[in-house]
Amino acid sequence: MSRNQSAQREKAHSLDGVQVHPSADVSPQAQVGAGTKIWHQAQVREGARIGHHCVIGKSAYIDSNVTIGNLVKIQNGAFVFHGATLEDGVFVGPHACLTNDHLPRAITPDGKLKGDADWEVGHTLIQYGASIGAGAVILPGVSVGRWAMIGAGAVVTKDVAAHGLVVGNPARLIGYVCACGHRLTELACGEDTAHGLRRFSCPSCRREYAWST
Repeated sequence: MSRNQSAQREKAHSLDGVQVHPSADVSPQAQVGAGTKIWHQAQVREGARIGHHCVIGKSAYIDSNVTIGNLVKIQNGAFVFHGATLEDGVFVGPHACLTNDHLPRAITPDGKLKGDADWEVGHTLIQYGASIGAGAVILPGVSVGRWAMIGAGAVVTKDVAAHGLVVGNPARLIGYVCACGHRLTELACGEDTAHGLRRFSCPSCRREYAWST
């Protein structure tokens, strides 16, 4: 372990209950909350803010100035790039990628290597309790709603509604999911038809939901 890695590890462990693997690279300018675990070869860049009791998996990459809430799980090999905000309770599956550039180019039109001033960062918001499946790609400018679920390998190009279940490339809405993760069953509306409501029930935990159409 290099002297720089040793200093970073000491910095991270100075926080309350934080566990950082010796091979991880955590910037001294990052903020890491109590009880968070950062595993093998993960990298956390300067200005990143990670809440309490999170798990950052092996080889995960947390870019500069990313904001991550509390109780978030980011699995092995996931990339969360600058411009992303993850609220509390978010799950990011292995090898998922949250991107930040709508018009990616290595060079400018006159053939020069692009720098920070040559592009505009895109912003992505993953809201409370949402789950991003393994290998999914989230394009910049997208908001993923509370408790939504993104299927494995999906490419998300537009906003996802709360509790929405989306799959495919480009991702499309195929249903809704419960806070427990199971797919919801739509119920007969009955009198709710007059009020413009759709009613759903979870076959697992029996929670019920009603949303405006």
